[in-house]
Amino acid sequence: MGVIIGNVIAIYRRELQSYFASPFAYLIAGIFWLLGGFFFTAILLGPDGLIAQVAVRDQLGITQPPIDVAYQFLSIFLGVIGSLSLFVLPILSMGLYAEERKRGTLELLATSPVTNWAVALGKLLGVVTFFITLILPIMVYEAIALSASDPPVSPTVMLLGHLGLILLAAAILSLGMFVSSLTDKTILAAFLTFGLILLLWIIDPIAQSIGGSFGDALGHLSLLRHYTNLIQGILDSGSIIVFVSYIVLGLFLTAQSIEALRFQQS
Repeated sequence: MGVIIGNVIAIYRRELQSYFASPFAYLIAGIFWLLGGFFFTAILLGPDGLIAQVAVRDQLGITQPPIDVAYQFLSIFLGVIGSLSLFVLPILSMGLYAEERKRGTLELLATSPVTNWAVALGKLLGVVTFFITLILPIMVYEAIALSASDPPVSPTVMLLGHLGLILLAAAILSLGMFVSSLTDKTILAAFLTFGLILLLWIIDPIAQSIGGSFGDALGHLSLLRHYTNLIQGILDSGSIIVFVSYIVLGLFLTAQSIEALRFQQS
């Protein structure tokens, strides 16, 4: 067990260092922060933002229904960040294995004594950690803005929303890692991952249009439905289980993909 954990940590460190040493990763981070800051300002302080809407309501003497600006802002903003992540995460995951294939190092990994699960888990932890560093600055200025709210926002709601964002990211990155293991073309891996995630994102309205027991079952696969539950402050164990299931599925499929390559090399 100690050897496996050591292998996971070694792969994790290598993967994380590769992101922090990549100019392209910094470019992605800069664009993500720029767009995040733009939507933050637009939702809260824009001409049609929440504060402007409340000011208009006050001028017109409208008091019902009441608006919890802080809660509304957090829910809307995390929804936008989740949608923005649909474009960023496939780019982060596209090279997890495709670059290894291109450089010819995937064969070395496949024939090494390190288990496929250890490699996949180490790579996933590395890219998830990098994504967490992307959202940390956003969390800081969220906390600064929400600290002025009256009544104050429950820390549980904020933490649950960001837990949902991290689980969403981990699920997408895990599935994207599997797609990346199938090809040596990073751009193709990014497009295929985006297509898969987009389908899982919009599958809820499709399931509603189908209806019946099959539609209900199909709706449970929706990333959007479960993410929405968490960013609205709903502690839904079913949503957490779905995200964890996607993470484990991605790890399992990736391990099987590399095992097939290991079999071909033997």
